[in-house]
Amino acid sequence: MYIFDNPLGAGPLYFDNLATAQGTPVAYDPQARAFIPTPPFCANRERIGCNWIAPEEGAFCRACAMTALAPDPSLDNAIPDWAATELAKRWVIDNLGRWQWFRPEDPGTRPTFHMLAEANDQPAPMGHGGGVVTISVSEADPVVRTKRRQALGEPYRTMIGHMRHEIAHMLWWRLALRQDFLDAFRDVFGDERDDYVEALGRHYQNGPPADWATRFISTYASAHPHEDWAETASHLLHLTDIVDSFISSGLTSRALPTVHWNPYAEVDTARLIRVGAEIAAGINHVNRSMGHSDLYPFMLSEPVNRKLAFVHEWLRRGAQGW
Repeated sequence: MYIFDNPLGAGPLYFDNLATAQGTPVAYDPQARAFIPTPPFCANRERIGCNWIAPEEGAFCRACAMTALAPDPSLDNAIPDWAATELAKRWVIDNLGRWQWFRPEDPGTRPTFHMLAEANDQPAPMGHGGGVVTISVSEADPVVRTKRRQALGEPYRTMIGHMRHEIAHMLWWRLALRQDFLDAFRDVFGDERDDYVEALGRHYQNGPPADWATRFISTYASAHPHEDWAETASHLLHLTDIVDSFISSGLTSRALPTVHWNPYAEVDTARLIRVGAEIAAGINHVNRSMGHSDLYPFMLSEPVNRKLAFVHEWLRRGAQGW
């Protein structure tokens, strides 16, 4: 993610900013990938702090318009949790826009989001079906998220991670309209027509195969080809955006091909993953100096690298699907 120029003076702007350091209101234009100081602003600006522009006064921005179901505002923390979840959604939608997904030039279906808040500690469902992405906003609460991270044994569980995973399912749903994609997918990931409910039941009852780390990016990826795709696509987005954010922060590394290298424009997956993994390893080392967990605690085997290359090829083609 970029660090953006201030259109009104000195000082940078970050993706979630609503105003400059001097207090002047600004909004993000996702088409220009820049901040502007002029309305119309998103209708959700005051309610949940959305900082994107809108097509007209009183309208929702491009991202908020994708939310068809908002959480019940009477539930505890529903509004602040929803605000944090929408920020994660905007971040991932903007990342994917670097490959032309969900922009005006994209002729395909956009995702529809159902945002659910939880009551009485009963987990809300999360998943994708038929273009609808369902997310529990309650996991924006760090206490809730940490409890589930520990209960499920998932070392990486964030709202951005959830968004990348579930939107990846939606992207598969769109790409699967192409028979050439399906044929190639089954060669790499296996047959997604295998019973999904039975596969998940086996996974939760028996756990992953003993050799999962040699073939999959995570234990959950081993459950079914659909989850292998979503987990692999999420990790491609993780690594690409780690590098993009690293470069945008003015940092440098011997791993970078050039000083101003654009990871979203890279066509060589092996290079992209190599750079991303090396930078992530360095940040892991820095995190340990402060007693924090690793930023990216994953190993990339050769079979996983082949899957990452497949996902990269199809996602970087963009929504036009050439």
